[in-house]
Formats: sequence, C-alpha cells, structure tokens
Amino acid sequence: MTTATTAKKPAGRVTRVLARREARIAFLFVLPAFLLFIAFRFGPSIAGVALSFFDYDITGEISWRGLDHFQRMIADPLFWRAMGTTLIYTVCAVPIALVLSTVMALGVRRAFRGARFFRSIFFLPVITSLVLAGSIFVWIFSANGPWSALMAPLGLGGSWLGSTVLVIPAIVVVGVWSRFGYGMMILIAALQDVPRELEEAALMDGANAWQRFRYVILPVLRPTFFFLAVIETTAAFQVFDVIYVMTQGGPANASYSLVYMLYDQGFRYFDYGYAAAIGVALFVMTLVVALIQRLVIGKQK
Repeated sequence: MTTATTAKKPAGRVTRVLARREARIAFLFVLPAFLLFIAFRFGPSIAGVALSFFDYDITGEISWRGLDHFQRMIADPLFWRAMGTTLIYTVCAVPIALVLSTVMALGVRRAFRGARFFRSIFFLPVITSLVLAGSIFVWIFSANGPWSALMAPLGLGGSWLGSTVLVIPAIVVVGVWSRFGYGMMILIAALQDVPRELEEAALMDGANAWQRFRYVILPVLRPTFFFLAVIETTAAFQVFDVIYVMTQGGPANASYSLVYMLYDQGFRYFDYGYAAAIGVALFVMTLVVALIQRLVIGKQK
C-alpha cells in the first residue's frame, strides 16, 4: 500500500509539470494575437483620451491645453443641442427596438412552415448597408414619397426629413428597422431556455398570453434584455451613418447628433482635440447609462 501511494505521488507531480508546460506553450502561441488585440483595441482609446488634453493639427504640432476643450464643450450650446438630439433618439429608438424584437421573436420561435424564411427576412435589414438603405429612405420620406402619401390623411404629409419636428421620428424608423432583427435572433436563442412544461402548465391553469409572458418567459429573458438594452443604447448613442446619408445633421441642426458633431469637428474643421473631448464625453455618458440599466434591468443574474 505504501509503495503504491509513493508511486502515485511522482506520477501526479509529473502530470502537473506537463500541464504547466502545456499552459506556457499555449500562452506563448496566444500572446502575439493578445498583444495585437490590446494594441489595436485599447491603444486608440487611450490615445483618444490623451488627445482631448492637447491641440493637434494636420502639420503635426501638438500643444498642451489641459481641460480647455472640456470647458469649451460645456459652454458650447451646439454640444448640448447635439446631446439632446442623441438622448431623444435613444429614448425613442431603444424601447421600440426591444419591443419589436420581442414581438417578432415570440412570433417565429416555434417551428412552423416558413419559420426560417420569416426569420431570414426579419434579419435581412441587419446585414443591409445603411448607406444604401438610407438613400432609399430619403426617397421614401420625401414629399413625393410613399410615406408622405400614407401620412397625409393624418395631417403629417410632406417631407419628414425637411421638418425640424418629424426628422427625428423618421431617423428612429430607419434605426429601428435596421436593428430589430439582431435583437430578435438573440431573443429566439434565449427563448430556447424557457421550459415548455412551465408554459403548458400555466396554460392549463388558465393563464392568458400576457400572464404566461410575464411570469414564465420574462424572468428567463431578463439577462438577455439587459444585454440587448446595453447593446442597443450604445448603438443609439453612436448613430451616425443614417444621419450622414439622410440629413447631414439638418434641417437647422435638428438631427445633429453627438457622433456627427465629433465627425464635424474632427474631419471638417480639423479640431482633433475638441473632437476627442466630445468622444470622451460620449463614452462617459454611455457608461453611466449602462450602469443605470444594470441597476434597473439586471438586478437578477
């Protein structure tokens, strides 16, 4: 017995040594890709934060400005206008996208004839170029487009993109159209974890559709809703391509978002330090909203 026990100890020690060696070899193989990821993922972010404290022009001259860019940003009425536009777009687009994604996911989660076809059709806007789609929506929302004719009986005819009041709803429509398919696919995957026996038991107990969703499905989807809320909020704060193609920030800066202002300051006026400061403010705002969503939606694991 003693001999057998003694023989097992060296064998276990050898196994641990081989495991450590294999781990070191695996780490060496992964290290180049990891370093590249760190350099290209976090390097530009750190450089952007640092740039917000400097003045930099295309000639390569750099001068220290400290908090001047942030003080200028706080005193800039255009910044607050852009922040208000971004917040209004986010408050409108994110809940609509989440609700529409949930409805579509519940509608196509079961296997039926044509389910894959409908899933593909609903997901198609996600992989469609927003530059191409935005050009088409410019015509749709024009005074002679089909949307104007459809809304005319409600007194909302005319060009929505030329109205300071209706331009944000028009961009929200395009933004939700381009995003709801992604949330739908994520929710369809999450719905597979809902025990079908619980749904059938609730149905036999007389629970209606809303009660089954609220007490059986929603608790399972809570972590997924938190994930989608963060992703959709981040995407809404970063809205740019739709605005660039459809409105160029107009009319009268009614659709002038924070990211479009960042683009304007950096690539039109070449004020890179101020543009970087706007980017830092956008990051902080996104982080704060994500933390609030974590407290409100993600209380349970």
